Amino acid sequence: MSRFPRTRSTLQTVAAVTLASIVTGSLLAASTVSGSASSRKAEASPAKPTVVLVHGAFAEASSWSSVIQRLQHDGYPVVATANPLRGLHSDAAYLRSVLDTVQGPVVLVGHSYGGSVITEAAAGDPDVKALVYIAAFIPDAGESAGELAGKFPGSTLGETLSTSSYPLPDGGTGTELTIQQDRFHHQFAADVPATTAAIMAATQRPVSSLALEEKASQAAWKNIPSYALVAGQDYNIPAKAEQWMAERAGAHTVTVDSASHAVAVSEPKAVTDLIRRAAHDIR
Repeated sequence: MSRFPRTRSTLQTVAAVTLASIVTGSLLAASTVSGSASSRKAEASPAKPTVVLVHGAFAEASSWSSVIQRLQHDGYPVVATANPLRGLHSDAAYLRSVLDTVQGPVVLVGHSYGGSVITEAAAGDPDVKALVYIAAFIPDAGESAGELAGKFPGSTLGETLSTSSYPLPDGGTGTELTIQQDRFHHQFAADVPATTAAIMAATQRPVSSLALEEKASQAAWKNIPSYALVAGQDYNIPAKAEQWMAERAGAHTVTVDSASHAVAVSEPKAVTDLIRRAAHDIR
């Protein structure tokens, strides 16, 4: 027991100090909660656009692996979607369903036939801020991939293809194309190590002939800033065709003179640098 009696002023002082401590603690707690909420909001709204990667015919999503590693290292959210390769209009509809799941601005990247798909899918989508074409088709409305591939000489793809039948949902039969595995390295990925090209040949995704024959109905590059990489040693899409399409689209264009059609595998830095450029320009 205290030797000194507590006077009214002493009790008032103690009460004031206690109340001040409670108020201060409450304010600090509120500040912490507010800070946590702000942090969560910042995490939910990434400062950088999401990069959506769309592979083309005779490839699959892992062909972007080295590009993805670089983009993720830079802090970009990345989605590498599986392109069905069944038909331009249905493939574009599928890509639109993927884009609907992405919040915020998008840099949409297409390789090869994937360029046709992003051109069709991005039309009218306000969240797609840039289109990036990597050794890709850039069709106008009314043009098909097959038509554009033959616009300039130089493609040797046709002589390397094998065809097979597959069932259609309506009970009919479709035709799909693959590159003969023993010819894949030279045709598709001449500047890629042979062991890597052999794996790519084994995992290639067949493309329906319909996908290459269907004509685009829209051309998103007319309203969305575009970027293009031309592969100088492309035997699928002639480099002259890639350059012509890029110039017509008014695309910011870079050329990798020694690159094959598989430029995302052989030259991932050049591909990533172009995507970074597109992302930087829209910020």
